[in-house]
Amino acid sequence: MARIVGGIGASHSPTIGYARDTGKHQDPGWKPIFDGFDAIRAWVHDRKVDVLFTIYNDHVTSFFFDHYSAFTLGIDDQYVAADEGGGPRDVPPARGHLGLSQHVGASLMADEFDMSFFQGKPVDHGFLSPLSMLGDADGPWPGQVVPLQVGVLQMPIPSARRMWKLGQSLRRAIESYPEDLNVAIMATGGLSHQVHGERAGFLNEAWDAEFLDLLETRPQTLVDMRIADYAARGGMEGAEVVMWLIMRGALSDQVRLVHKQTYAPSVTNIATLVFDDLGGPPDAAAAQAHRQHVGRELDGAGGLPGTYPFTHARSHANLRINAFLHDLVQPRHRARFVNDFDALAAEFGLSADEQDLIRGRRWIEMVRRGVSFFVLEKMAAVLGVPNPAVYAAFRGETLEQFLATRKLPLTYSVAGGQQARAMDAN
Repeated sequence: MARIVGGIGASHSPTIGYARDTGKHQDPGWKPIFDGFDAIRAWVHDRKVDVLFTIYNDHVTSFFFDHYSAFTLGIDDQYVAADEGGGPRDVPPARGHLGLSQHVGASLMADEFDMSFFQGKPVDHGFLSPLSMLGDADGPWPGQVVPLQVGVLQMPIPSARRMWKLGQSLRRAIESYPEDLNVAIMATGGLSHQVHGERAGFLNEAWDAEFLDLLETRPQTLVDMRIADYAARGGMEGAEVVMWLIMRGALSDQVRLVHKQTYAPSVTNIATLVFDDLGGPPDAAAAQAHRQHVGRELDGAGGLPGTYPFTHARSHANLRINAFLHDLVQPRHRARFVNDFDALAAEFGLSADEQDLIRGRRWIEMVRRGVSFFVLEKMAAVLGVPNPAVYAAFRGETLEQFLATRKLPLTYSVAGGQQARAMDAN
């Protein structure tokens, strides 16, 4: 079974990635940053960490305020560097652990955390600044990651207590995963800083030292604090350290401090922290019971005749074709789909099989493969095919045969405007 070997705390300031990318390893003003991450890298190597479950916040790069979630779990097999305005960093993609991420997502949902999930999105400095420091002269850190993006930039945000409870649920999730893995929980962000308004540049090193001590010995004190308390003591943006309570909540009550360092050269107090987890090994019976709990809601649904639950695994395996059909909501993509399909499909990298499925309108085969019905109905609308004709194709019937099974022989579509009127006229 997977086991949690310890926890890491690390700032994620863009200062960190900038220092690495510009080769400031031996510059006296920058060297303490590298020293702190050297200690983390050595511990990760010594503990033979296979997976870093990494808690971070995106900085309005891949996640914008038009759809802003509290907890968003990555369920992808790789995470590339985002372009934050001046071009992406020259770092290799991080490798995602698909199985663990999908299991954790299902487990958190079973524990009634209303999660969001992402794939195909690049990651910014909130994730990459600390991770990129774990590689060495021989290349990047060779392990795998599971990223959890926490929305802390648009109020209201989850409370410190909610972060703590998610950490406790996360421990159950990881310890019930059947693969033999050493997992470390890495919380990023902070410490004290404020980067907006007349209070920009605020630092409070005394609070930072107190926060780290409390995190080790009396985390419940931090759990009881309000977001406003964190903002007052550590700056509005420094309140993101509530994410560290996810890490601490996932650890045992008893931890051993391995490393702690802070360094406040400029705008952010940059911290590195490592705890050994002193808890015992996972309980096999408890892990088995939790796996049953995780699977309870969907158990049996996949066995229903003609039913294909759209799971994370099916979604990931078919993200490309689903994305291609989803983009039919864009007028330019629609026009090229109709008039220039071969070139458009090639640009998206669709396989020959995927292209044949779409050209042949092989509706049921696409569903069986893992294409969502709700992108298929967009394709149908573009082609002038009413929804009931798609349902009929699924069942191996003609449209007339399907309509004969309904109380009223209605046809309809998600198409709008002139397209809807043209379909209705036919």
